Amino acid sequence: MLLSGGIDSATALYLVKRDFPVRALTFEYHGIARQEVRSANDVAEAAGVTEHRLVRLPDLKEAGDIPGVRFGALPPTYIPLRNSVFYSFAAAYAEETGASVIVGGHNRDDMAVFADVSSDFFSKLERALWAGSPILRRLRTRIVRPLGRRTKAEVISLASSMGVPLQLTWSCHRSGKIHCWKCEGCLARIRSFETAEVSDPLSTERGKLLKG
Repeated sequence: MLLSGGIDSATALYLVKRDFPVRALTFEYHGIARQEVRSANDVAEAAGVTEHRLVRLPDLKEAGDIPGVRFGALPPTYIPLRNSVFYSFAAAYAEETGASVIVGGHNRDDMAVFADVSSDFFSKLERALWAGSPILRRLRTRIVRPLGRRTKAEVISLASSMGVPLQLTWSCHRSGKIHCWKCEGCLARIRSFETAEVSDPLSTERGKLLKG
């Protein structure tokens, strides 16, 4: 299970842990909000995963942190070939542990922005991993995206119904002890909870910050 500190991967984790013993894999890349990694640890612990492994990639940067390079209309949070990198590490982990499923928490909204979240991409990536690994080919290891047809708001509705500890998740692009509630990650969180008509367990934190 590729586990960030966000809502989507936490929800995907709680879905798949009903059917599988889960090993979680979290990436700490350049500029990641430290609280996101802590949130991933907290979610993994709450879910009772079999193992939680942290992979440090200090030279992997978001587009906004790479000077002199343009990535067209892609957002500054775009990481070049992010999922090719992340899922290659996950495949190596799957080889090591004999896992038959690799799980990602991508939602339908992601597909409108990132080419490496599409069904076509993952289908081809799965075939490439099988071609390069007799072990994964024998195991017939699949890449599964249980939230791929749901919007962010629909993911939140599902998470709320399943009792996912959303209070442990992190959506902010900035480092700090609490969300800034101003960046695109925070604003998207606000919009999605409002659309889902679900109360964000962090709304009290947001209210105190706004009053301050």
